[in-house]
Amino acid sequence: MDSSFDSSGIARPLAPVRPLPEAAARQAQAVPLRVRKSRWPARLDLLQSASGLFLALFLVGHMFFVSSILISKDAFYAVARFFEGAYFLAEPRPWLVSGVVGLVLTVFVAHAWLAMRKFPANFRQYKVFAEHKAQLRHGDTGLWWIQLWTGFALFFLGTVHLYGMLTQPELIGPYESADRIWTGNMWPLYLLLLFAVEVHGSIGLYRLALKWGWLEGRDPAATRRRLRVAKTAFSVFFLGLGLASLLAYVQLGIAHADKAGERYVPQRAAAVKLGELEFAVSRRPGG
Repeated sequence: MDSSFDSSGIARPLAPVRPLPEAAARQAQAVPLRVRKSRWPARLDLLQSASGLFLALFLVGHMFFVSSILISKDAFYAVARFFEGAYFLAEPRPWLVSGVVGLVLTVFVAHAWLAMRKFPANFRQYKVFAEHKAQLRHGDTGLWWIQLWTGFALFFLGTVHLYGMLTQPELIGPYESADRIWTGNMWPLYLLLLFAVEVHGSIGLYRLALKWGWLEGRDPAATRRRLRVAKTAFSVFFLGLGLASLLAYVQLGIAHADKAGERYVPQRAAAVKLGELEFAVSRRPGG
């Protein structure tokens, strides 16, 4: 029998080794198979990127559409009626605009929900990340932090704007939009929305390009620098264009404040109506 010696040098028999239970023994002897990881996190990440790219491209088109007021009131009126189908249907259909806005609003909410997966879930996680960011002092981490807060602001500011366009698509025009911005006191909201959406969008496109390797060159550091320059140029250009457009609407709203609620009639259409009126007057009985 096996024995062991204690401190006194006296041999003592070893305690018998108890065998493992049969189930535990089989589990210990079994070689673990390859664990298959879920693909859903990657799929959701891809959907977040795709929805963000869609919204960024819509933002670019929307900004050029809105800034047509800088050309003339007639130019903005023509663009607004184009999206209502006035040039290829018998008459304008404002519900077409509501359909497009409804699609954008759906993608907007879905993108916000997908992005919330990466937000700090509680104050403890927020504190840990804030400390980590302060110690790391990494530029792209700081940009993600800015994107988080601008996205949080957009969830409220953007929803208000989209809801108004969804429910009142017929009130898109030079006078109508200017009255909403100035007489309706919406200009503070649009000013905050402009900064939030342009900063959020430029950072989002920059991070998408880094994440998926767009415009990637041989030197990653040089590629990152070029993308940062492009991000800054994007923000400066569209912020300048947005501020100039908002100022034009404010000035038009101030000038039109005493006639708030009046619909805009293009100069050409007004001339036609005036000609019809003159013709009708000249044909009056006894005229």
